[in-house]
Amino acid sequence: MKKSVVIIAIALGFSFTTLNATNKLEALTTTYEATFKSPVNPFCMSIVKGDFDTVKKLIELGSDVNQVSNGLTPAMYAAKYNRLDILKLLVEKGAKLNKKSDKGMTAAKYAKLSNAKDTLAYIKSLDS
Repeated sequence: MKKSVVIIAIALGFSFTTLNATNKLEALTTTYEATFKSPVNPFCMSIVKGDFDTVKKLIELGSDVNQVSNGLTPAMYAAKYNRLDILKLLVEKGAKLNKKSDKGMTAAKYAKLSNAKDTLAYIKSLDS
């Protein structure tokens, strides 16, 4: 008789634990919210990689030097990743360095935060 009572108590304990875990799981899944970033366009990806020839070719084919990709302009990507030669090309082709990102930062701010000394010095030289 004692064995039966102990087995029933254990079985009830497991069922309550399972019930409680299921309720917690439902609470977690109902409050979960997924956010996705859009991918970076090929023009800006070639800037990130430092592929000067591809960037130049894409500009010749009509890529907009001020088009925003994932919240940043091409000049912001060039400044952030210290791509000085690409940044000079973008400025030559009409890139606006004072434009702000979705986070309210300019190319100079991205260069400063990334410790991209070459691009930051170039941007500052244009301001003076």
